[in-house]
Parts: sequence; C-alpha cells; structure tokens
Amino acid sequence: MSEQIFHRIRQARGRVLDRPTYHADSDQEQARLTGGVIWKLERSQVFNEVGDPAWEAMLAGDWARVMEIFESEREAISQELRDNAEQGLEFRRLRIVESPPTPYLRWESHSHRIFVECGHPIRALDAAEVAHLETVGPLPELMVYGDRVLYQVRYDEAWTPIGAKRVDDPELVSGAVEAIARLWRYGEPFPDYFEREIAGLPAPTVFHPG
Repeated sequence: MSEQIFHRIRQARGRVLDRPTYHADSDQEQARLTGGVIWKLERSQVFNEVGDPAWEAMLAGDWARVMEIFESEREAISQELRDNAEQGLEFRRLRIVESPPTPYLRWESHSHRIFVECGHPIRALDAAEVAHLETVGPLPELMVYGDRVLYQVRYDEAWTPIGAKRVDDPELVSGAVEAIARLWRYGEPFPDYFEREIAGLPAPTVFHPG
C-alpha cells in the first residue's frame, strides 16, 4: 500500500510551483493549520543548497565557519518551535540515510543535531528499510501539511531545489501521512544515528554537487 501511495504521488497531477511561490504557498498552508503534524520526508543523499551560507562555507572548506553558522541558528530554531507549539503544531522530519554517509549527509547531520537539541523531532531510517518501497523509483521528497495538502519538492539535475508540485487530493494526502508515519515508527532518534555514524568522522572538505 505504501509503495502504491508513493508511486501515485510521483505520477499525480498537481500545480507546479517555482521555488519562491512554493515557499509562499506552504507558509500560507502552515498558517491555516490549527494543530496536527507537519511531515518532512528526505530521501536523496545529495543536495545542492545554493545560497545557504553554511553550504557555501562547506564548499570553501571552512568547517569552523560551517559550525559557527549552525550554532548561531539555535535561537531562531527555538523560536520557530515555540511558535509551532502555540499553534498546536509539531514538525516531524524523517531522514532516510545510506552508508557510508555522503559528504552532504555529514554536513546536514551537524545541522540536524542542533535542531534536535533545540527540541525538533527528527528520526533517521536506513535506506535498506525502504528498499521494498522503491521498486519503481526512490521515495519522493515530501512536505505534508496536516490533512490539507502535500508538496513533492522538485530539483534540477544537480539536486538544486527549484520548487514543488502541489497535490490537493485528500486520498493521496492522507495516504502519504499514513505511510510516512509508519516509517517514522521504525526510525531511530537522530542523536543515536549521529553518535554512531557521524560524530567520529572528519569534516567533509571536498564536495562536488551533482
């Protein structure tokens, strides 16, 4: 059933939004929610975070600067969590991970660690646990807002974000929530993954997007 849902989401028609429009649209959807869970499913092991200062520092080989930027984001993360709590929302992120971790995943994991320390619920799930769901393609990158709408996030060939496909089909939205929640139950707390797989690795200093 889960495999069918993810395949149907990939095949579904939807409104294609460029990146600024997607961000504005999803912000509006979040503002309309009166409680519940926002789900984020991350599958790819490589992204190209063009314009992100910590990403640019990573590409420049300045790991100290990467960590300085990540650490400086704690108050903003905590404030966002407080705002979500006042709205009755919880933002749950499920990160599919492969071994050995890519330089991107190693970079991102240090950010995720800080998010978790601020109270953001994140779990990691080994890619082997979703292989049975990927017989016709990798899981899509998804954002799901309550029972209202989901977005399949879109990327170019270098995995640079370019926007999203908005899907409003109630059956697909509820099916996505059910499928991601099921995977979430099998995930491990991100700090456990981080300490076992990431903490002992040297800083990734060489990376070529795409």
